[in-house]
Amino acid sequence: MKSILILCTGNSCRSIMAEGLLNHYGKDRFMAFSAGSHPSGTVHPASLVTMKANGLPTEGYRSKSWDEFTSQPLDAVITVCDNAAGEACPIFFGAPVKAHWGVPDPAHFKGTDAEIGAEFQRVFDILAVRVKALVALPDGLDKATFAVKLNEIGHLCPRL
Repeated sequence: MKSILILCTGNSCRSIMAEGLLNHYGKDRFMAFSAGSHPSGTVHPASLVTMKANGLPTEGYRSKSWDEFTSQPLDAVITVCDNAAGEACPIFFGAPVKAHWGVPDPAHFKGTDAEIGAEFQRVFDILAVRVKALVALPDGLDKATFAVKLNEIGHLCPRL
């Protein structure tokens, strides 16, 4: 079983949804965790609404610091912050494979409730495509190949 830490700035939206997706679709091969460089302290309610609407469990999620994982052995660290938006993207030091799957932060989206909900769903859909591609990777990849594949997956985007 591979341990994957999904990092973001606030750990309230993107990393939480990616954690839920990976634990749902990859439950037999992956154990996902999420954290933030500057955790907001709460999970955005729209993250949980979106996860529930897509059939994922919503219990037990909390916004937490990446400091909780500094001594935990990890196979990979995936950042989901969007550098294009000028966010401070956390960097995790150590031996795990590192990949970047940048997506916009739906917590900063402005609009009607329906538009905000649609933005959360759009980001969820991008993460779902990427998580499903990760889960589809064959077992037994060497570390270098796994790193290349993880970073390639970060460029996948669904046709919406």
